[in-house]
Amino acid sequence: MSDKRRTTLKDIARALNLSPSTVSRALNSYPSLSDETIRQVKEYAEKHNYIPNTLAVNFRKNRTSILGMIVPEIVHHFFSTTISGAIETAKKQGYHVLVAQSGDTLEGEIFACRTMLGLGVDGLLISISNETVEGDHISDFLDEGKPVVQFDKITDHLKTPKVVVDDFDGAYNAVKHLIRQGYRKIAHLSGRMDVKNAHQRFLGYKKALEDHGLEFKDELVKNCIDISEKEGFNFTKELMNSLNPPDAIFCITDLVALGSMKFLQSSGYEIPAQVGLMGFSNWMLSDYTTPSLSSVDQHGDLMGSKATDILIDLIKNQELGKDTTVELKTELVYRDSSLKP
Repeated sequence: MSDKRRTTLKDIARALNLSPSTVSRALNSYPSLSDETIRQVKEYAEKHNYIPNTLAVNFRKNRTSILGMIVPEIVHHFFSTTISGAIETAKKQGYHVLVAQSGDTLEGEIFACRTMLGLGVDGLLISISNETVEGDHISDFLDEGKPVVQFDKITDHLKTPKVVVDDFDGAYNAVKHLIRQGYRKIAHLSGRMDVKNAHQRFLGYKKALEDHGLEFKDELVKNCIDISEKEGFNFTKELMNSLNPPDAIFCITDLVALGSMKFLQSSGYEIPAQVGLMGFSNWMLSDYTTPSLSSVDQHGDLMGSKATDILIDLIKNQELGKDTTVELKTELVYRDSSLKP
Protein backbone atom coordinates (compact mmCIF):
# COMPACT_ATOMS: atom_id res chain seq x y z
CA MET A 1 0.00 0.00 0.00
CA SER A 2 1.45 3.41 -0.99
CA ASP A 3 2.17 5.80 1.89
CA LYS A 4 0.59 8.58 -0.15
CA ARG A 5 -2.76 6.82 -0.48
CA ARG A 6 -5.39 7.27 2.17
CA THR A 7 -6.17 4.18 4.26
CA THR A 8 -9.65 2.85 3.55
CA LEU A 9 -12.05 0.49 5.28
CA LYS A 10 -11.13 -2.20 2.74
CA ASP A 11 -7.43 -1.81 3.59
CA ILE A 12 -8.14 -2.40 7.27
CA ALA A 13 -10.44 -5.33 6.47
CA ARG A 14 -7.82 -6.93 4.23
CA ALA A 15 -5.03 -6.51 6.81
CA LEU A 16 -7.07 -7.99 9.67
CA ASN A 17 -8.90 -10.62 7.58
CA LEU A 18 -12.29 -9.09 8.36
CA SER A 19 -15.17 -7.91 6.22
CA PRO A 20 -15.47 -4.13 5.56
CA SER A 21 -18.85 -4.12 7.30
CA THR A 22 -17.30 -5.67 10.42
CA VAL A 23 -14.56 -3.03 10.38
CA SER A 24 -17.18 -0.29 10.09
CA ARG A 25 -19.13 -1.65 13.03
CA ALA A 26 -15.96 -2.04 15.08
CA LEU A 27 -15.00 1.60 14.47
CA ASN A 28 -18.43 2.54 15.81
CA SER A 29 -18.05 0.18 18.82
CA TYR A 30 -21.06 -1.99 18.02
CA PRO A 31 -21.89 -4.05 21.14
CA SER A 32 -22.48 -7.17 19.01
CA LEU A 33 -18.71 -7.40 18.37
CA SER A 34 -16.11 -8.67 20.80
CA ASP A 35 -13.96 -6.19 22.70
CA GLU A 36 -10.87 -7.76 21.12
CA THR A 37 -12.09 -7.19 17.57
CA ILE A 38 -12.99 -3.59 18.34
CA ARG A 39 -9.58 -3.04 19.96
CA GLN A 40 -7.66 -4.53 17.01
CA VAL A 41 -9.55 -2.50 14.43
CA LYS A 42 -9.21 0.78 16.30
CA GLU A 43 -5.50 0.26 16.98
CA TYR A 44 -4.83 -0.50 13.32
CA ALA A 45 -6.89 2.48 12.20
CA GLU A 46 -5.04 4.83 14.53
CA LYS A 47 -1.61 3.46 13.60
CA HIS A 48 -2.30 3.91 9.88
CA ASN A 49 -3.99 7.34 10.23
CA TYR A 50 -7.38 6.17 9.02
CA ILE A 51 -9.75 9.10 8.34
CA PRO A 52 -13.47 8.24 7.96
CA ASN A 53 -15.02 9.22 4.64
CA THR A 54 -17.68 11.46 6.17
CA LEU A 55 -18.93 12.55 2.77
CA ALA A 56 -19.80 8.97 1.86
CA VAL A 57 -21.44 8.36 5.24
CA ASN A 58 -23.47 11.55 5.03
CA PHE A 59 -24.45 10.86 1.43
CA ARG A 60 -26.06 7.63 2.57
CA LYS A 61 -27.86 9.57 5.31
CA ASN A 62 -28.93 12.28 2.82
CA ARG A 63 -27.09 15.02 4.70
CA THR A 64 -23.64 16.62 4.68
CA SER A 65 -23.32 18.07 8.21
CA ILE A 66 -22.23 21.27 6.45
CA LEU A 67 -23.89 24.64 6.98
CA GLY A 68 -23.67 27.30 4.30
CA MET A 69 -22.91 30.85 5.45
CA ILE A 70 -23.01 33.88 3.16
CA VAL A 71 -21.83 37.31 4.30
CA PRO A 72 -21.29 40.57 2.40
CA GLU A 73 -17.58 40.72 3.32
CA ILE A 74 -15.38 38.16 5.05
CA VAL A 75 -12.66 40.69 5.96
CA HIS A 76 -15.20 43.00 7.65
CA HIS A 77 -14.48 42.80 11.40
CA PHE A 78 -18.13 42.42 12.39
CA PHE A 79 -18.76 39.63 9.91
CA SER A 80 -15.51 37.88 10.82
CA THR A 81 -16.77 37.73 14.42
CA THR A 82 -20.13 36.32 13.31
CA ILE A 83 -18.27 33.68 11.30
CA SER A 84 -16.16 32.75 14.34
CA GLY A 85 -19.26 32.46 16.51
CA ALA A 86 -20.97 30.27 13.91
CA ILE A 87 -17.98 27.97 13.43
CA GLU A 88 -17.42 27.42 17.16
CA THR A 89 -21.09 26.65 17.79
CA ALA A 90 -21.38 24.36 14.76
CA LYS A 91 -18.23 22.46 15.74
CA LYS A 92 -19.66 21.61 19.15
CA GLN A 93 -22.64 19.95 17.45
CA GLY A 94 -20.67 18.08 14.80
CA TYR A 95 -21.22 20.47 11.91
CA HIS A 96 -18.86 22.32 9.60
CA VAL A 97 -19.44 25.80 8.16
CA LEU A 98 -18.77 26.62 4.51
CA VAL A 99 -18.36 30.40 4.15
CA ALA A 100 -18.79 32.53 1.03
CA GLN A 101 -18.99 36.27 0.48
CA SER A 102 -21.41 38.08 -1.80
CA GLY A 103 -19.27 41.19 -2.18
CA ASP A 104 -22.42 43.02 -1.05
CA THR A 105 -23.95 42.57 -4.52
CA LEU A 106 -27.05 40.70 -5.64
CA GLU A 107 -25.11 38.96 -8.41
CA GLY A 108 -22.49 37.71 -5.97
CA GLU A 109 -25.15 36.53 -3.56
CA ILE A 110 -27.05 34.59 -6.23
CA PHE A 111 -23.81 32.88 -7.31
CA ALA A 112 -22.96 31.97 -3.70
CA CYS A 113 -26.46 30.58 -3.09
CA ARG A 114 -26.37 28.41 -6.19
CA THR A 115 -22.94 27.11 -5.22
CA MET A 116 -24.14 26.24 -1.71
CA LEU A 117 -27.19 24.45 -3.09
CA GLY A 118 -25.03 22.52 -5.53
CA LEU A 119 -22.74 21.39 -2.73
CA GLY A 120 -25.72 20.09 -0.77
CA VAL A 121 -25.40 22.11 2.45
CA ASP A 122 -27.96 21.16 5.08
CA GLY A 123 -29.09 24.73 5.70
CA LEU A 124 -28.11 28.37 5.18
CA LEU A 125 -27.04 31.29 7.36
CA ILE A 126 -27.17 34.56 5.43
CA SER A 127 -26.67 38.28 5.89
CA ILE A 128 -28.10 39.71 2.69
CA SER A 129 -26.41 42.18 0.36
CA ASN A 130 -27.40 45.84 0.11
CA GLU A 131 -28.92 45.06 -3.31
CA THR A 132 -31.14 42.18 -2.16
CA VAL A 133 -34.84 42.89 -1.76
CA GLU A 134 -37.12 39.88 -2.21
CA GLY A 135 -34.57 37.07 -2.22
CA ASP A 136 -36.11 34.52 -4.57
CA HIS A 137 -32.69 32.84 -4.88
CA ILE A 138 -32.71 32.30 -1.12
CA SER A 139 -36.21 30.83 -1.29
CA ASP A 140 -34.72 28.03 -3.42
CA PHE A 141 -33.32 26.54 -0.20
CA LEU A 142 -36.75 26.53 1.42
CA ASP A 143 -38.24 24.94 -1.70
CA GLU A 144 -35.77 22.06 -1.27
CA GLY A 145 -36.64 21.66 2.40
CA LYS A 146 -33.44 23.29 3.65
CA PRO A 147 -33.92 25.84 6.47
CA VAL A 148 -32.58 29.39 6.25
CA VAL A 149 -31.72 31.76 9.10
CA GLN A 150 -31.11 35.42 8.31
CA PHE A 151 -28.89 37.56 10.53
CA ASP A 152 -27.89 41.22 10.80
CA LYS A 153 -28.90 42.43 7.31
CA ILE A 154 -32.29 40.89 6.60
CA THR A 155 -35.33 41.15 4.34
CA ASP A 156 -38.90 40.84 5.57
CA HIS A 157 -39.87 39.37 2.19
CA LEU A 158 -38.42 36.04 3.37
CA LYS A 159 -40.43 34.28 6.06
CA THR A 160 -37.53 32.77 7.99
CA PRO A 161 -36.12 33.03 11.52
CA LYS A 162 -34.00 36.16 11.92
CA VAL A 163 -31.29 37.20 14.38
CA VAL A 164 -30.57 40.92 14.59
CA VAL A 165 -29.33 43.54 17.01
CA ASP A 166 -31.47 46.41 18.21
CA ASP A 167 -30.01 48.92 15.74
CA PHE A 168 -32.51 51.60 16.72
CA ASP A 169 -31.62 51.38 20.39
CA GLY A 170 -27.88 51.24 19.69
CA ALA A 171 -28.02 54.40 17.57
CA TYR A 172 -30.32 56.14 20.05
CA ASN A 173 -27.93 55.52 22.93
CA ALA A 174 -24.91 56.58 20.88
CA VAL A 175 -26.48 59.94 20.02
CA LYS A 176 -27.80 60.38 23.55
CA HIS A 177 -24.23 59.95 24.81
CA LEU A 178 -22.98 62.64 22.41
CA ILE A 179 -25.73 65.01 23.60
CA ARG A 180 -24.83 64.38 27.25
CA GLN A 181 -21.24 65.26 26.40
CA GLY A 182 -22.47 68.69 25.32
CA TYR A 183 -22.63 68.31 21.54
CA ARG A 184 -25.56 70.09 19.92
CA LYS A 185 -25.11 69.88 16.14
CA ILE A 186 -24.79 66.16 15.51
CA ALA A 187 -24.44 64.91 11.94
CA HIS A 188 -25.10 61.36 10.77
CA LEU A 189 -23.18 59.55 8.06
CA SER A 190 -25.88 56.97 7.39
CA GLY A 191 -26.27 53.96 5.14
CA ARG A 192 -28.86 53.35 2.44
CA MET A 193 -32.41 53.93 3.63
CA ASP A 194 -33.62 50.83 1.77
CA VAL A 195 -31.37 48.67 3.97
CA LYS A 196 -33.23 47.79 7.15
CA ASN A 197 -30.42 48.02 9.73
CA ALA A 198 -29.19 51.33 8.28
CA HIS A 199 -32.72 52.73 8.34
CA GLN A 200 -33.17 51.67 11.97
CA ARG A 201 -29.93 53.43 12.95
CA PHE A 202 -31.10 56.57 11.19
CA LEU A 203 -34.44 56.43 13.05
CA GLY A 204 -32.61 55.96 16.36
CA TYR A 205 -30.42 58.99 15.60
CA LYS A 206 -33.42 61.12 14.70
CA LYS A 207 -35.46 60.06 17.74
CA ALA A 208 -32.59 60.83 20.14
CA LEU A 209 -32.38 64.37 18.76
CA GLU A 210 -36.14 64.87 19.11
CA ASP A 211 -36.28 63.47 22.66
CA HIS A 212 -33.53 65.86 23.78
CA GLY A 213 -34.94 69.01 22.22
CA LEU A 214 -32.55 69.22 19.26
CA GLU A 215 -33.74 70.05 15.78
CA PHE A 216 -33.35 67.42 13.07
CA LYS A 217 -31.77 68.89 9.95
CA ASP A 218 -31.66 67.08 6.60
CA GLU A 219 -28.40 68.79 5.65
CA LEU A 220 -26.63 67.06 8.55
CA VAL A 221 -27.41 63.59 7.15
CA LYS A 222 -25.28 62.10 4.37
CA ASN A 223 -26.12 58.71 2.87
CA CYS A 224 -23.20 56.36 2.25
CA ILE A 225 -23.71 53.82 -0.54
CA ASP A 226 -20.51 51.77 -0.34
CA ILE A 227 -20.15 52.21 3.45
CA SER A 228 -16.48 53.01 2.91
CA GLU A 229 -13.64 54.93 4.50
CA LYS A 230 -13.52 57.16 1.41
CA GLU A 231 -17.16 58.15 1.87
CA GLY A 232 -16.48 58.96 5.51
CA PHE A 233 -13.62 61.25 4.48
CA ASN A 234 -15.48 62.98 1.65
CA PHE A 235 -18.79 63.50 3.47
CA THR A 236 -17.01 64.84 6.55
CA LYS A 237 -15.14 67.28 4.34
CA GLU A 238 -18.47 68.36 2.84
CA LEU A 239 -20.05 68.82 6.27
CA MET A 240 -17.15 70.71 7.85
CA ASN A 241 -16.86 73.05 4.86
CA SER A 242 -20.57 73.90 4.96
CA LEU A 243 -22.02 77.13 6.39
CA ASN A 244 -23.31 75.23 9.44
CA PRO A 245 -20.72 72.55 10.33
CA PRO A 246 -21.53 69.94 13.00
CA ASP A 247 -19.77 69.60 16.33
CA ALA A 248 -20.20 65.80 16.39
CA ILE A 249 -20.63 63.00 13.85
CA PHE A 250 -22.36 59.64 14.34
CA CYS A 251 -21.27 57.13 11.67
CA ILE A 252 -23.03 54.07 10.30
CA THR A 253 -19.89 51.93 10.83
CA ASP A 254 -16.41 52.23 12.29
CA LEU A 255 -14.90 52.11 8.80
CA VAL A 256 -16.85 55.23 7.81
CA ALA A 257 -15.84 56.81 11.13
CA LEU A 258 -12.18 56.09 10.34
CA GLY A 259 -12.50 58.09 7.11
CA SER A 260 -14.20 60.88 9.03
CA MET A 261 -11.41 60.89 11.59
CA LYS A 262 -8.75 61.10 8.88
CA PHE A 263 -10.32 64.21 7.38
CA LEU A 264 -10.77 65.92 10.74
CA GLN A 265 -7.17 65.26 11.75
CA SER A 266 -5.74 66.26 8.37
CA SER A 267 -7.68 69.54 8.62
CA GLY A 268 -6.49 70.39 12.12
CA TYR A 269 -9.69 69.69 14.07
CA GLU A 270 -9.23 68.46 17.64
CA ILE A 271 -11.17 65.28 18.52
CA PRO A 272 -13.17 65.39 20.79
CA ALA A 273 -12.62 68.99 21.93
CA GLN A 274 -13.93 70.51 18.69
CA VAL A 275 -15.71 67.57 17.05
CA GLY A 276 -16.98 64.41 18.72
CA LEU A 277 -16.98 61.14 16.80
CA MET A 278 -18.92 57.91 17.23
CA GLY A 279 -18.82 54.71 15.18
CA PHE A 280 -20.91 51.54 15.09
CA SER A 281 -19.80 47.86 15.24
CA ASN A 282 -16.78 48.17 17.58
CA TRP A 283 -14.03 46.93 15.29
CA MET A 284 -10.70 45.91 16.79
CA LEU A 285 -9.18 49.02 15.19
CA SER A 286 -11.38 51.20 17.42
CA ASP A 287 -8.99 50.67 20.33
CA TYR A 288 -5.92 51.53 18.26
CA THR A 289 -6.90 54.73 16.47
CA THR A 290 -5.65 58.02 17.91
CA PRO A 291 -7.83 59.10 19.56
CA SER A 292 -9.49 55.75 20.27
CA LEU A 293 -12.93 55.51 18.68
CA SER A 294 -16.16 55.33 20.67
CA SER A 295 -18.49 52.78 19.12
CA VAL A 296 -21.52 50.52 19.48
CA ASP A 297 -20.72 46.84 20.02
CA GLN A 298 -23.02 44.53 18.06
CA HIS A 299 -21.69 41.33 19.69
CA GLY A 300 -21.13 39.60 16.35
CA ASP A 301 -19.86 36.37 17.90
CA LEU A 302 -23.09 36.01 19.90
CA MET A 303 -25.16 36.73 16.79
CA GLY A 304 -23.32 34.08 14.75
CA SER A 305 -23.64 31.56 17.57
CA LYS A 306 -27.34 32.19 18.13
CA ALA A 307 -28.19 32.00 14.41
CA THR A 308 -26.28 28.70 14.15
CA ASP A 309 -28.05 27.19 17.14
CA ILE A 310 -31.41 28.01 15.56
CA LEU A 311 -30.40 26.58 12.19
CA ILE A 312 -29.09 23.30 13.62
CA ASP A 313 -32.25 22.84 15.69
CA LEU A 314 -34.33 23.29 12.53
CA ILE A 315 -32.20 20.75 10.65
CA LYS A 316 -32.43 18.18 13.43
CA ASN A 317 -36.20 18.64 13.71
CA GLN A 318 -36.62 18.70 9.92
CA GLU A 319 -38.39 22.05 10.09
CA LEU A 320 -38.07 25.25 8.06
CA GLY A 321 -38.87 27.52 10.99
CA LYS A 322 -41.33 30.35 11.52
CA ASP A 323 -41.00 34.04 10.75
CA THR A 324 -39.65 34.91 14.19
CA THR A 325 -37.03 37.47 15.19
CA VAL A 326 -34.44 37.22 17.95
CA GLU A 327 -33.22 40.71 18.86
CA LEU A 328 -29.90 41.09 20.68
CA LYS A 329 -28.99 44.21 22.64
CA THR A 330 -26.02 46.38 21.71
CA GLU A 331 -23.47 47.83 24.12
CA LEU A 332 -22.09 51.37 23.99
CA VAL A 333 -18.29 51.49 24.27
CA TYR A 334 -16.98 54.89 25.41
CA ARG A 335 -13.54 55.90 24.19
CA ASP A 336 -11.57 59.12 23.69
CA SER A 337 -13.26 60.30 20.48
CA SER A 338 -16.50 61.24 22.26
CA LEU A 339 -15.44 62.00 25.82
CA LYS A 340 -14.87 65.72 26.24
CA PRO A 341 -12.08 66.70 28.66
